[in-house]
Amino acid sequence: MKIFIDSGDIAEIKEAAAMGVLDGCTTNPSLLAKAGRKIETAIPEICEVVDGPVSAEVLATEYEAILVEGRKLAKLHKNVVVKVPLILDGLKAVRTFKKEGIRTNVTLCFSPTQALLAAKAGAAFISPFLGRVDDIAGEGMELVEQIVQIYSNYDFETEVLAASIRSPLHVMQAAMIGAHCATIPIGVIRQLAKHPLTDVGLAKFLEDAKKSQDKAK
Repeated sequence: MKIFIDSGDIAEIKEAAAMGVLDGCTTNPSLLAKAGRKIETAIPEICEVVDGPVSAEVLATEYEAILVEGRKLAKLHKNVVVKVPLILDGLKAVRTFKKEGIRTNVTLCFSPTQALLAAKAGAAFISPFLGRVDDIAGEGMELVEQIVQIYSNYDFETEVLAASIRSPLHVMQAAMIGAHCATIPIGVIRQLAKHPLTDVGLAKFLEDAKKSQDKAK
């Protein structure tokens, strides 16, 4: 499964990239605002760090305006994937972008039928927000599993990008289900490498090594 970082903070993105596990990045207006960055300058900088798809989101909600904004974003860097909301005008725009060779990430997906339409429109990625489904007492991971199954049934090229990841458990479940990608906050990425037995084992190794060195003196 490809690992993307969900962030607009260049320091966080560089940290994840340095681990050697990063395949892409997703941003949104909220993340960029939190980082105090403007999309026009932040996205090219992120693209120089991340050797893979970098999602940049449009704010427009009408077809023509989405096209204008999306084309500008696509020109920022060859790695840019235009992030489009899953609305009717968004789907129309995805179809046009596909014809123009512009990759899209259709976001705010909350049902399998929405995902089906996005794939048929030509989306490069679909982003089911599993954590937000969990928040309203739904089964977010079931949504991801349903989309993976539907796409497999018909050999759609669209990649399932599990989003709204809240924990290492979400990452493990998404990988077991067969999601193509997961976009993960830096805090969860750090947690993926953690295990108490690793810490205990390392402490023991270091303690034994110190004893050996003291005896050799």
